[in-house]
Amino acid sequence: MTPETRYARSGDVHIAYQVIGDGPVDLVFVPGWITHVELAWDDPLEAAFFRRLASFARLIFFDKRGTGLSDRVPVDQLPILEERMDDVRAVMDAVGSERAALMGVSEGGAMSALFAATYPERTAALILYGSFARAGAKLMTQEELDARMHELQQNWPDAIDPSIPAPTRADDEDYRQTWRTFMRHAASPGAALALLRMNSQIDVRDVLPTIHSPTLVLFRGDARFGHGAAAWRHEREDPITPRGEAEYLAEHIADAKLVELPGEDHLPWVGETDPLLGEVEEFLTGVRTAPEPDRVLATILFTDIVGSTALAAELGDRGWRDLLERHHALVRRQLERFRGREIDTAGDGFVASFDGPARGIRCAAAIADSVSALGLSIRAGLHTGECELVDGKLAGIAVHIAARIAALAGSDEVLVSNTVKDLVIGSRVAFAERGEHELKGVPGEWSLFAVEAADG
Repeated sequence: MTPETRYARSGDVHIAYQVIGDGPVDLVFVPGWITHVELAWDDPLEAAFFRRLASFARLIFFDKRGTGLSDRVPVDQLPILEERMDDVRAVMDAVGSERAALMGVSEGGAMSALFAATYPERTAALILYGSFARAGAKLMTQEELDARMHELQQNWPDAIDPSIPAPTRADDEDYRQTWRTFMRHAASPGAALALLRMNSQIDVRDVLPTIHSPTLVLFRGDARFGHGAAAWRHEREDPITPRGEAEYLAEHIADAKLVELPGEDHLPWVGETDPLLGEVEEFLTGVRTAPEPDRVLATILFTDIVGSTALAAELGDRGWRDLLERHHALVRRQLERFRGREIDTAGDGFVASFDGPARGIRCAAAIADSVSALGLSIRAGLHTGECELVDGKLAGIAVHIAARIAALAGSDEVLVSNTVKDLVIGSRVAFAERGEHELKGVPGEWSLFAVEAADG
């Protein structure tokens, strides 16, 4: 039977999801480009694939915002990875899943990797199939991307040849017709174009070393040999994400297991599925209870008041204390608004953490704007990196980097590291280059960027 479609609220967006199976482990299937949770069951191969997953896990799968039965979003507002993480958390919360394995397919792998690094306490395991850490120029030239996007806009859905993700079904006319119907119902041309543009900007390379969840990396691409005098060799490979992408993921995620599977289809439910499903089942059912995480990916924000010493001398102790209390109240209001967590308050400065860099940037900009009503100017610095959990607080080199960046910021300036800038591509946050800098006590030179506009 087809599972019932339900909805989870993620901010202002409703996310369509389904749950099937009652296995001992929760498995969140994070899909690729375009999906439709109900039409998926019309394809016998896809339905069989999901039912096999549900035979050993409680399978949770959903339509990403803008596709399938989930709410449509304005095509000029690209869904960034941070928002996609929110959607996964919303669905997990809706079904009462506190901890789950994530299986990211294609572009869903990058978001799953970011989720595993940011929420290790909610990630039992990570499975990446046909995935990549960086898209764009890594996978196709800008000219190829522009041509693809133009064709997609002019001729949807026929612009997408189903033989590309599923070459073994290239000659199946029934499949081609099913594909056209599926794509037409799953996304509009504008939504498909927006997602393709967003996907071309994905880059989570800096995040991979911070992942400590048990990780399985799967890809298709094998060599087959004949026998005797008629021996022959035939190489096949996933045409969308070749083996080099899987090898990069496995090399940069600690203790990741890399498995090469037979076949050349990018869609996991097409071709030889038994080897793939067998690897997933063995990996999940053999996973031991992971220790409590002692490291986590976080965005760290430092702020302080510009010219505080002179201002304190001018106002006197009582006046300065009153002003600080009003300043602190405004800062805490913005931290609550943007889901920031206060780590420390030292004098006139704040240290806070965020589970997404875009929220950290917008919070810093909102703080600067709100405290201006008090006649105050602040400087702020942000960095995203792996932090240590010590007695419930965050520590480590990432915290020091954020502090050094904040010290270099000017009055009413929000300064960020290159890592933060790369992770919010597509979020409509505008930056200005601030050149290369040495950060005291931190090796190497660091590219810094000032926030010029933080929409929202």
